[in-house]
Amino acid sequence: QVQLVESGGGLVQAGGSLRLSCAASGFTFSTYAMGWFRQAPGKEREFVASITSSGRIDYATDVKGRFTISRDNAKNTMVYLQMNGLKPEDTAVYSCAANRLNRITILSNPVYYAYWGQGTQVTVAS
Repeated sequence: QVQLVESGGGLVQAGGSLRLSCAASGFTFSTYAMGWFRQAPGKEREFVASITSSGRIDYATDVKGRFTISRDNAKNTMVYLQMNGLKPEDTAVYSCAANRLNRITILSNPVYYAYWGQGTQVTVAS
């Protein structure tokens, strides 16, 4: 059974940091690209960051330089999102997702992701 379970969300002041984690199980994690997406109330889901199985990384323009995606294939089958310099506009539900295609050019499109977690709420107070 495939599972993606996010954790680490919460309430933080503007300028603060959070580290999101996503625990993956039930599929061959090391062969999948992983992505983080977010959805704010009344808005469409949007791409945040992705990392291929080989470690190629891509970020959305508005998080570049503030957020860092990483993954642990060897031991824990985890993917992380370190978020620094948080802004109120970063407030959203953040979800991780798994994509077996591993092509960096498509990883910003949620339709290509096969598995999704339930999400974790991130709220940034001004």
